[in-house]
Formats: sequence, structure tokens, C-alpha cells
Amino acid sequence: MEFSGKSVVVTGGAGFIGSHVVDALVSGGASVTIIDNFSTGYRELVPPRPQVTLIEGDLLDFPLVSGAMKGQDFVFHLAANADVKDGLLHPRKDVEQNIIATQNVLEGMRAHGVRRIAFSSTGALYGDAPILPTPEDCPFPIQTSLYGASKVAAEGLLTAYAFGYDFQTWIFRFVSLLGPRYSHGHIIDFWRQLRKDPKVLHVLGDGHQRKSYLNVADCVRGMLVAVKAAGTTNINIYNLGHTAMCEVNESIRIICGELGLSPEIRYGGGERGWIGDAPRILLDTKKLGSLGWSPTKAIPESIVETVRFIEQNPFLHKKQG
Repeated sequence: MEFSGKSVVVTGGAGFIGSHVVDALVSGGASVTIIDNFSTGYRELVPPRPQVTLIEGDLLDFPLVSGAMKGQDFVFHLAANADVKDGLLHPRKDVEQNIIATQNVLEGMRAHGVRRIAFSSTGALYGDAPILPTPEDCPFPIQTSLYGASKVAAEGLLTAYAFGYDFQTWIFRFVSLLGPRYSHGHIIDFWRQLRKDPKVLHVLGDGHQRKSYLNVADCVRGMLVAVKAAGTTNINIYNLGHTAMCEVNESIRIICGELGLSPEIRYGGGERGWIGDAPRILLDTKKLGSLGWSPTKAIPESIVETVRFIEQNPFLHKKQG
């Protein structure tokens, strides 16, 4: 599917991933409607443009969501609660923002005859994956995080609507993303610590967790490649990640090097940073690679790019999480 001349809704369009998707769609000739409640998004990322309509509101407000779907051709559903680490502190948040909100989006689409949706899922739903690199058809293990469990449920809704109402859906299972506009995750957590006290850095776990990361530009390009390549298949599921992994200790070395700091590292201990943390994440991306996609930026390069963006954009410093 090409987006030139199409009308597209982007939920979470003021966020890290969503704002990049909005830019790509506008560059491709689409008209975009953003729905965002700005709980984690930033107004600085959605400057006024003639091709963009901004609706400030919550996806739990069904009349608002349904009204936004009128006359639309496609939906990128990217809004979510992505707080994996502290999910146990507010268990209902994952249910509301990742499951009920998704149901509202799907019902709003159904009410107005919109049948195509791309969804940001997560590699976290593979839990402690028995296979590395982990393919899309790997059996799901016992879920280890409320975030992962809520994404499994949301995927279930998407596939059920595809079967029951002839929706066409693209499900993208991401690793953690890096790059410009990054605002949530270990790099900004470490940055905040070091700017508060450059002499000490507290690290959850033992620092030997090894995970794949992907630059946001590569991620957005991968999603668009998959959507444009699709025929009439109703359910399209793709992993998005890098072929390489990076240990937390290596990430710390790169971050501290970029900031010119040499703090004492204090480890919390244990192979997991928190309950539900997967110590190893590496996704098999051959399926998307068969369409001609591959990452263009190395993980260390993306870490440096992320740190520099955080340093150069004070608006990110105002909002925690």
C-alpha cells in the first residue's frame, strides 16, 4: 500500500516512534490525524503543518476515538504504556492503555469502515525465549511482564478482528529503539543519574544483560516496507530488531565516554534488572529481511546519537519516565 493521498490516523503521534511515523507519512504525501494525550509525548515533536491534524485526547475516550476514524484509510496504533520495569506498581495501567485502548481503536475503525491497521507490539512477549535469535513463530513462554502480557492480549484482539471482520493488520514486534526523540529507557535513566551525580552510576542487575537495539529510523522504514509489500494477507507479523546485541556494560561505556565521565559503577546484582526483565533479547528478522529491509545503523552509533539528542534538547529533561 502506498500512502500518497491517503488519510492516516497515528495514535501516540507525539511520541518517540509516532512522531517519526508522522514525518514519514507526511513526506510520502499522506494527510495525518494524530491522537495523543501527551502523557509521554511532546508538543515539540508535532509542529503545526497543513497536512497534520492534532487531536489531544485519550484512547479510553471512545467517542473521541471513533470520531477520529471517520474518513480514514489506515491506522498506525502506536500509543501504549511502555513502562515495563514498573508495571507491577500500576497493573491496571497496562490493561487500560494497552488492551482497552486497542479495543476502542478497533471498534472506532469498525464503526467507520476502516479496515487496515499497523500495531506496535514488542519482543517482550517472547519472555525468556527458548530460541535465540527468536523467530515470529517461536512458541510463547510463560509471560514474565504485565507489559508483555498486555501486548499478547492486544495482538489477540487484532487477529480476532482480522478473522471476524476482515481487517488487514500488521503486527510489529520491536526490540528497544534508540535515536533522536528517544525519551524512555536505560539511556535517559543513566543520563539523569549522571547529570545529578557524575561520580556514581547505579545499575539494575549485574550489567551483563545482552540485548538487541534498533535505531528508530530503521524501525519506521521497516514498518513502511512491510505495509507497502503486503498483498491481501489479513495478518502480517514481523520482528524488528538488529542482528547484533549490546551488553549493558558496553552501553554504559559508550554513554560515559560520550559524556566524558568515569563514574563508580554500583550493581544491584542478579541477571535480571527487574522482575520481568529478559536478560537476553535477540529477534530473528529474516522475514522482514526477505522484503529487502536491513538495519543501517550499528548499535553503538545509535547510542551516541541518542545521548547527543538528549543533551541538545532540554524539553526532554522536564518529563520523567
